[in-house]
Amino acid sequence: MRATIWRVGLATLLTGGVVGAATWLVFFSSVLGVRDVRVTGSARVPADDVRRASGVAPGTPLARVDLEEVERRVAALTQVESVRVDRGWPGTLQVAVVERTPVAVAKVNGRAMTMDRYGVVLGEAGVTARLPLLRVQRPAPDDVATRSALTVLTALPERLRARVSEVGAPSPSSVSLLLADGREVTWGDAGRSAEKTRVLQSLLKTRAASYDVSSPDVVTVK
Repeated sequence: MRATIWRVGLATLLTGGVVGAATWLVFFSSVLGVRDVRVTGSARVPADDVRRASGVAPGTPLARVDLEEVERRVAALTQVESVRVDRGWPGTLQVAVVERTPVAVAKVNGRAMTMDRYGVVLGEAGVTARLPLLRVQRPAPDDVATRSALTVLTALPERLRARVSEVGAPSPSSVSLLLADGREVTWGDAGRSAEKTRVLQSLLKTRAASYDVSSPDVVTVK
């Protein structure tokens, strides 16, 4: 009986030792620590900037890395729209970023700046930037007219968007487009953009100076 108890006790100690060693190996040692921060989806944002923003030191146990915290840090980079962070055992932290894409140019404090679809200012526009000019009173992410105009612009198919020279919005409900050939489009608000797009694409086959698709059920061509 005593021998049995002794064997059970020894087995328990050995099992506990194995578990303890495994716990130390995974959560506290650098054996399964971060050796590489692998960045994907980065074109305009230098991968080294993403690695620095992650704030993860080499050798940090991979199991203890707070993935959500790393995502918050990387997402704070202006050029990053979204980010996903995963563990790649045994020692890789995988950071997949989606960069913000410039869709328009706006005058901000007298300077031509590129903006993404949310109105985030990305940087100064180069002389070769072929993007529509955004005309609003206060170009900013929290400006409702800015968001309305950019929502309309990004709802357009790429081929039609490429023909837009300017997008204006004195108010959120009065978006208008100026095409590169001088034709004007009264769009109205950002609602029913898919219907308005279909109507406009059909109307553009008819030569006219202006098109009003603000109510896609009753359009006006002049």
